[in-house]
Amino acid sequence: MIIGTAGHIDHGKTALVRALTGVDADRLAEEKARGITIELGFAYADLGQPDAPDTPSGRITGFVDVPGHERLIRTMLAGAGGIDFALLVVAADDGIMPQTLEHLEILHLLGISRGLVALTKSDLSGPEARAEISAGIRNALARTSLKDAPIIAVSAQSGEGIADLRRLLAEAEAATPARQDSGPMRLSVDRSITIAGAGTVVTGTMISGRVAIGDQVMISPLGLPARVRGVHAQNRKADFGSAGQRCALNLSGEGVSKDAIQRGDVILAPGLHAPTARIDVVVDVLPSEPRALTTWFPVHLYTHAAEVSARLVPIAGDIAPGTQGLAQLVLEHPIAASMGERFILRDTSASRSVAGGFFVDLRPPARKRGTPERLAFLQAAQESDPARALAALIALAPVDLPVFLRDRALEPDSGTALCSAVGAQKLGHLALSEAHLQALRQGLQTLLTDFHAGNPDLAGPGREKIRLQLQPRLPKEVFTLFLRQEAEAGRIVQEGSFLRLPSHEVKLSPEDEAVFARILPALTGDLRFRPPRVRDFATEFDLDEKELRRVMRHCQRLQRVDQIAHDHFFARAVTREMVAIIRDVAAASQDGWFTAPAFRDRVQNGRKVAIEILDFFDRLGLTLRRGDLRRLNPHRLDLFD
Repeated sequence: MIIGTAGHIDHGKTALVRALTGVDADRLAEEKARGITIELGFAYADLGQPDAPDTPSGRITGFVDVPGHERLIRTMLAGAGGIDFALLVVAADDGIMPQTLEHLEILHLLGISRGLVALTKSDLSGPEARAEISAGIRNALARTSLKDAPIIAVSAQSGEGIADLRRLLAEAEAATPARQDSGPMRLSVDRSITIAGAGTVVTGTMISGRVAIGDQVMISPLGLPARVRGVHAQNRKADFGSAGQRCALNLSGEGVSKDAIQRGDVILAPGLHAPTARIDVVVDVLPSEPRALTTWFPVHLYTHAAEVSARLVPIAGDIAPGTQGLAQLVLEHPIAASMGERFILRDTSASRSVAGGFFVDLRPPARKRGTPERLAFLQAAQESDPARALAALIALAPVDLPVFLRDRALEPDSGTALCSAVGAQKLGHLALSEAHLQALRQGLQTLLTDFHAGNPDLAGPGREKIRLQLQPRLPKEVFTLFLRQEAEAGRIVQEGSFLRLPSHEVKLSPEDEAVFARILPALTGDLRFRPPRVRDFATEFDLDEKELRRVMRHCQRLQRVDQIAHDHFFARAVTREMVAIIRDVAAASQDGWFTAPAFRDRVQNGRKVAIEILDFFDRLGLTLRRGDLRRLNPHRLDLFD
């Protein structure tokens, strides 16, 4: 368990931590000289069994001692992001102060509901004063997530109440469930240092997963790969660190240094590296805020140890003080984040807290933020349970499963089990509801049926045309997979880039059949290897050239002719005959390679037309060319069987 102290400056937070752990969390010379905490301080202790404080429990509790000074509030925020339990400190001789209330607001906005209040320096105050201050504390707690927190009087100097406080904290430690460490690892960096003989070491709270010596990790948002050389967990050397623990990682790698890694960076599994500079959020505005949050409202965003300037854009209208709303945060620079993580917003001078909330979508659009479809998506995305979130989202539209898993910091291979749990269908990288999959199948059948009814003489519509008409619209690679599955199931037929129903048979109209019958003898007679072109046929038979070209291309789709060159059509039977001739010519050559003249002599054709024919076979891959020589490609010999 990680305990975070909070409270006004000089109310005894560091002294209390020292009394509980024996460790002085003030680590800087300036802190010693001034008697205040400037940077985050850390201390660790085994608080013992709840009913036997002198008996070690084996559980190490970490304390994060945060500054109380108003100008150091950003440091407090860096520590507050990873705590399990709040220890709010109020001095009995001073009472509630402005920073006490501000820390309490931050704990509330971060959703921290477990904690207690230590009434410190109680030896300096009598019973009446203690009762009066306790009543004020209870009143301040009433409007927060810590409204049920107990209040205990303590004194680090006299020792009053310290044993009871240790017991209460030990009980809280024992009741703290272990965080799940099965997901990908993430550690929020709050300090980067260089240690002689070790190199670069970062410290922070493990947000999720597990990290072990030898692991390859990524420093995000920088995108710098690193290797874990050593691990300290809860201030002890360890083979691995787990979610919920304070960890120090010794990192190595090209470019890895103390100065390269900043507070607010996240050390994470490489697959999670996907920084974002635009995030849709649910935001709770503090009642104390003097005015509503409007478009492009300037703020400072704090999440875990990261701090970045941002602009807030309300999605469904201005957000009034004391209310909740949807907004988009446009960040000054990208950060590493995960869905559901909580944040704090402060004003541009970072002098007061404005609002808090949690991340809903890390990849939002820059436009059309408030459409009904978008609002429905954001409502569904707020679900914290992955299975329920996926079920709600696929009911609206197909979900990019790898992105869903990555942005929620889930294992990449957990998608199949999630889909099975909610009845989702996997299609490539998408997860779809059964209803959407059936809509795609029915829509495809309807579009093809309608096309065939209106165009009985055509094989079918093009694939891309159908893709753009179907709803929900699929990416090209997923649509290709969908068509393949439909074809394998016998529901459609794919012919090149065209689609048709299995029951559809393309036929020429009687008028077109009559036209083709007039020119067919010329395509199969003595001049079959050098037939007239479209323009010549049109002149000879007094036909409209454009209409004749249409008929010939239609016949090509029916595989009755092949267009060898522009407007130069050969009967399919003649194409097969020419393939047989090429096989004979190749077989007669010494090594299988043959020349264009050898083919030309067999078909008794001119050089130009012979080259056009061979170029046609080259394009199909039936023949392979090397300079002036060609040979048959054995893998394409079945093209005209």
